[in-house]
Amino acid sequence: MGPHPAVAAIRLAVRRVLHDVLTEHSAPAPAAAGTTEDTAPGGPGRAPLVLVACSGGADSMALASALAFEARKLAVRAGGITVDHGLQPGSDLRAAEVAARLTAMNLDPVEAVAVTVGRDGGPEAAARDARYAALDEAAERLGASAVLLGHTRDDQAETVLLGLARGSGIRSLSGMAAVSGTGDRYRRPFLTLDRQTARKACMVQSLPVWDDPMNADPAYTRSRLRHEGLPALEKSLGKGVVEALARTAQLCRDDADALDAWAADADPTVRDEAGLLECAKLYALPPAVRRRVLRRAAIAEGAPAGSLFARHVEELDRLITGWRGQGAINLPGRVVARRQGGRLVIRQG
Repeated sequence: MGPHPAVAAIRLAVRRVLHDVLTEHSAPAPAAAGTTEDTAPGGPGRAPLVLVACSGGADSMALASALAFEARKLAVRAGGITVDHGLQPGSDLRAAEVAARLTAMNLDPVEAVAVTVGRDGGPEAAARDARYAALDEAAERLGASAVLLGHTRDDQAETVLLGLARGSGIRSLSGMAAVSGTGDRYRRPFLTLDRQTARKACMVQSLPVWDDPMNADPAYTRSRLRHEGLPALEKSLGKGVVEALARTAQLCRDDADALDAWAADADPTVRDEAGLLECAKLYALPPAVRRRVLRRAAIAEGAPAGSLFARHVEELDRLITGWRGQGAINLPGRVVARRQGGRLVIRQG
């Protein structure tokens, strides 16, 4: 008899990602100075290292179990990282317990990494920033080819609704990418699986699961959406809401990628010999493309992408489409934009 359907589903999802990693790994990268191809971290002479980011919750524990199982059958080394955010009493003990469970799965290396969570962007964003910074550092230090994240289709649906509520455009509605990060480091095998499948896989494998109380705390926006918003939508519209939202995310991502490519191609055509943006040429572009060109230009001059919101880009756009002699616009990162002689000048202030 084969494995339970939930276990089979999570293993298949991870197997597909590991095959992708192995295919990419087979193309050799130049070795660093003083190393050979066989000794360079992640080099073709060694099996690639794949890490799982594990909080101890059902999604990431299911992911860790599937990685441990599939890595044994493939030329892949499997390790794990758990991040202690230090936001709750005993969080260090919890992280140590999760690390011990990962080690018991024969994952190696396994690390528990403590971080300090700041305040920028609110508690949820600050915790996320600290977590990804820790995962990036660990991946670099250990020479990992990929880091697996346990986001499910339910998480994707929540992300789409949060983006819709912010009114921040099609890129925000495209949710989380299956592959993202520097060098395509982050992989999300479970984006097509629902949360219940992961929880069921843990149950039938007798895997202990920790339910983070923050996930049920109504003080957090995502928690309210998860326990109040989505159930209300499903009650009104039917059980297919989560799947439909996840499908919307993929459609939006395809459209956003196409518009981003269009904007990248258009960028050099709307500049003069000195590289300044020409307002008349910008005006002739479709609004969706023009705003992307403006966003790219602001980021290139030092505006932090994470702090450059739709309202900033709209203000820039008004310098092109609603010119009434208005003054300079201050953007995040001390970047200043002004219209001068038919040109849009964006510079550090």
